[in-house]
Amino acid sequence: EESLQMWDLNKRLEAYLARVKFLEEENEVLRAEIQSTKSSPAGDSWRVKYEEELRALRDALDHAFREKCTAELARDNLYEEVQQVKSRCQKEQAAREEAKKQLSLSRKELEEERRAQIWLKERAVQLEKEVETLLEVHEEEKAGLDQEIASFSHSLESFRCAPVAFQPVEVEDYSKRLSEIWKGAVETYKTEVSQLEGSLCQAKENLWKAVEDNQQSQLQLQHLEKDLAGLKARKEMLEESLAQQWQEQRGEAEKFQALAMEALEQEQQSLRVQIARVLEDRQQLMHLKMSLSLEVATYRTLLEAESTRLQMPAG
Repeated sequence: EESLQMWDLNKRLEAYLARVKFLEEENEVLRAEIQSTKSSPAGDSWRVKYEEELRALRDALDHAFREKCTAELARDNLYEEVQQVKSRCQKEQAAREEAKKQLSLSRKELEEERRAQIWLKERAVQLEKEVETLLEVHEEEKAGLDQEIASFSHSLESFRCAPVAFQPVEVEDYSKRLSEIWKGAVETYKTEVSQLEGSLCQAKENLWKAVEDNQQSQLQLQHLEKDLAGLKARKEMLEESLAQQWQEQRGEAEKFQALAMEALEQEQQSLRVQIARVLEDRQQLMHLKMSLSLEVATYRTLLEAESTRLQMPAG
């Protein structure tokens, strides 16, 4: 029975030793395959592929960064254009205010010219009335003088008085003087009327000039308003385009970042899975090696004990 047990143990030990040898050989083969896959280009294909993908992602990130820089430059240029448009709008607003001030001044001057024209018209009417009244007075005085001369002549002819105190020559001189005085007054009034007419013509010319200046200022104001409206529309369009470009750039940058992060996470996850597999295989091999070493040690102790037990009776 003991020999049968020993034979059975020897068979089992041989089987375990063969299994250990087979596993060691398989381990060596696996190690050689791992080394070959590490050194061969086929094994480096996944690493090359990973590096190519990483390089492509880096290139895409660099391209996105360059696009971001170009978009920032375009944004800065648009901001400068907007600032220029704002400064131009401010200048045009100042010019518009100046034009409004000039228009108000021209309107005031026009009102003053109108008032002066009305005053001149009223003054001319008053002078005409005064001239008419003076003419009427002169006619009345002349008629009175004619009546007095006629009465004096009738009295002289009726009484046959000596023409010492009442000479017709003195009456004629008096009438001549009165006519000269009246002519002088008429001339003075005519000169005043001509001066008033000249001032009236000058006032009319000033009025026409003021009206023309007002029309020109209104046309200029309309042109400035049109330019201001066009600049406002261009400013709004530039702001809209700037906001749209900024949103597009932001969306593209976020998309590139999301793609890069997703690719890196996937690659990291795959590497973690591969590392976990390798560690699990290695741990299984270590457990198997430890179990085999324990079995070999137990069989060795059993064989030593059996050999000592068999040698003791012989001794």
